[in-house]
Amino acid sequence: MAPTTKEAQRTELHKTIWRIANDLRGSVDGWDFKSYVLGMLFYRFISENLTAYINHGEHEAGDESFDYALIPDEHAEFARAEVVAEKGFFILPSELFANVRKGAAQNENLNETLSQVFKNIEGSALGTESEDDLKGLFDDLDVNSNKLGATVAKRNQKLVKLLDAIGDLPLGRFEDNSIDLFGDAYEYLMQMYAANAGKSGGEYYTPQEVSELLAHITVVGKKQVNRVYDPAVGSGSLLLKFAKVLGKNNVRQGFYGQEINLTTYNLARINMFLHDVNYSDFSLAHGDTLIDPQHWDYEPFEAIVSNPPYSIRWEGDANPLLINDERFAPAGVLAPKSKADLAFTMHMLSWLAVDGTAAIVEFPGVMYRGGAERKIRRYLIDNNYVDAVVQLPPDLFFGTTIATCILVLKKSKKTNDVLFIDASAEFKRIGNKNKLLAEHQTRILKAFTAREPEEHFAALVNNEDIAANDYNIAVSSYVEAEDTREEVDIVELNAEIARIVARQAELRTSIDAIVLELEEGGNAPV
Repeated sequence: MAPTTKEAQRTELHKTIWRIANDLRGSVDGWDFKSYVLGMLFYRFISENLTAYINHGEHEAGDESFDYALIPDEHAEFARAEVVAEKGFFILPSELFANVRKGAAQNENLNETLSQVFKNIEGSALGTESEDDLKGLFDDLDVNSNKLGATVAKRNQKLVKLLDAIGDLPLGRFEDNSIDLFGDAYEYLMQMYAANAGKSGGEYYTPQEVSELLAHITVVGKKQVNRVYDPAVGSGSLLLKFAKVLGKNNVRQGFYGQEINLTTYNLARINMFLHDVNYSDFSLAHGDTLIDPQHWDYEPFEAIVSNPPYSIRWEGDANPLLINDERFAPAGVLAPKSKADLAFTMHMLSWLAVDGTAAIVEFPGVMYRGGAERKIRRYLIDNNYVDAVVQLPPDLFFGTTIATCILVLKKSKKTNDVLFIDASAEFKRIGNKNKLLAEHQTRILKAFTAREPEEHFAALVNNEDIAANDYNIAVSSYVEAEDTREEVDIVELNAEIARIVARQAELRTSIDAIVLELEEGGNAPV
């Protein structure tokens, strides 16, 4: 029986996508093969997106029978300039996903055809405002890679299967608001690839429920923000949660981020397109945020969220210019070369708007380690920038079981204290991971908003007391864990032990008597 509810249909679609992805990859590592599945999904999406856009314009103009996919390429050029200006790219009718798929099985040069199509799509943006947003998007979808097969024929065979599989996915007609299905399918695939790739994939993906919690924290009391920013953007899932939490139109000036890993940077841009965020509404850059940040012209940001890589190496004091960098200089010290966590934190604080909020996933050691990190925490506390620290449960993230924290920063606090929330027990074990369900997020957000002490869950601590505690901001230092051990009545326990010992003595006496009787019986004459 076919699934009837929207949720059941989504679940069925997810199962289908994952089955297809696994069947197609063969011997190729899943994390490597994701670029092919996600790249083809993107190719289908932009083909249908563009077709729907042009068809809508022609239908509105009175030609209700017009279908862009059916017209000759030479007749399509009339729309190129307008479409590139609006969508950021252009695709000729013959190069649309559906049309390439139709002739794929008979095309002995399918790999070259696809390669040229991808070049043409990227090339359509050359010299326009969207050039940087399209450049290199298909680089990781290498149709000539030996990963797909040892010969051209075998590679093409795999590409035909890939086109058919993605083309057959029941994503509905684009005109019928199927956009959510494309974006949802992409997020699901990223999550599954990350979950199955271990550290190699997990470090670039933040679970959706954690992303939602971070977004909610930064917009408490707000219905819209100016810009949202993530300096270690990964696949873009954190930024896109603002579109869900607030609505795309309520992020007034767009989505910004930077990513050092080129493949992941490409995935983030694809993610934006698949969630129907227009090229003019996002700006993602490739590079090292700490050494070469790319969005100086756009800061400050009203909402900042990030799950930066934990305790990675960076140049630190080996680079004499960094101590004078306006992002790091105020603390008077740089984060250790072996632990860049607080360098990311200082960068985000520097770029945070006066009325903004930053929510950052931090490695637990950042909260209590000494040396330069203590000095940076002292700067943060003494200047009243730390709003809250939330202890998360262990084993939430792909690729690590560490129990991380959320550090919340603000520049315009009304009180001189820090809220500590112990949410380490707020999870449900699902499969081989812990998950923050909706009720767990709600409880955390309720405590964050109320900002009141709650036994074994939340504590409000004055900055002076934190300073007296050596600027330690670990949640466990301020929220007393509930003692869940069973209370034992020692007197009753001792009495019970005495009863057991007496009973043992009785049994031992009985057993000795039985053994003696058996032995005497055994010595009797036959």
